[in-house]
Amino acid sequence: MWPPKGKFECPQGALLRILIRIRQFMKIIQIIKEIQDLSFNLKQEGKTIGFVPTMGFLHEGHVRLVRAAKLECDVTVVSIFVNPAQFCPGEDFDKYPRDEKKDLCILEKESVDIVFIPETREMYPDQSNTFVETEGSLIENLCGRTRPGHFKGVTTIVAKLLNVVLPDVAYFGQKDAQQAIVITRMIKDLNFPVKMRVMPIVREMDGLAMSSRNIYLLPEEREQATSINKALSIAEKMFYNGENESSVIKKTIIEQLNNNKNLKIDYVEIVDTERLEPVSTIETDVIIAIAAVVGETRLIDNVIVRSS
Repeated sequence: MWPPKGKFECPQGALLRILIRIRQFMKIIQIIKEIQDLSFNLKQEGKTIGFVPTMGFLHEGHVRLVRAAKLECDVTVVSIFVNPAQFCPGEDFDKYPRDEKKDLCILEKESVDIVFIPETREMYPDQSNTFVETEGSLIENLCGRTRPGHFKGVTTIVAKLLNVVLPDVAYFGQKDAQQAIVITRMIKDLNFPVKMRVMPIVREMDGLAMSSRNIYLLPEEREQATSINKALSIAEKMFYNGENESSVIKKTIIEQLNNNKNLKIDYVEIVDTERLEPVSTIETDVIIAIAAVVGETRLIDNVIVRSS
């Protein structure tokens, strides 16, 4: 059952046995050259590689990505790397939740083949001054508007990881919809020989989209955070009941969210699924997206509505 009740803990004796077993059956690699060579050899053998990039502090959303990779590919690789380049000034890089031992326990249970856990200096050597950056509406709207430089960090680290791991398929979650679309475009534009799989949002029992940052929420804040998904559900019903004016739907979402004293809206947007440009009338598939700060925690969520 997920999530487990209480704090996830391995008894010390059991943890030692698990970590010994992990190193016997699951390769843990920290060096770029080592994983590149291993991936190259696997591909020479005709093996397909499924890749799940993460920043650690794994939850069931990550596990679903891992299981999809295991179903579709011969070898599953998971990376754990908290990427400093995608955190904007004043954001939570230093306090971002980390629990490597717990992560390794989860990945061992899921029979992951390889875990790549590089140090920051391995991914960003001294005097590294080459970056990958997307331009245009894909990064100018939604999170790109309030987090300048964030997607430059995202596309750079994903490009690096794809070059390091050499996967056939990469797995991302729909919760980070803008990120998934930006990376899909980067892969196409730069001719990476990689297929993208974007998997559905995984939610807690109360509807809150699973996120490593949920651990920051105090009990009262956690309850109010559920209003984000509730507002999206109302918006989705409005559309399928015939409302297609974005302004009307957005007004309803904002009214729902403003009922929560600990919640501050960053944005409420309705954008197309190709260029992420705002639409006034919903005539094609769109993403209804919300970003809000609950207490001191920034959360994002979205729903895709289909025009036909």
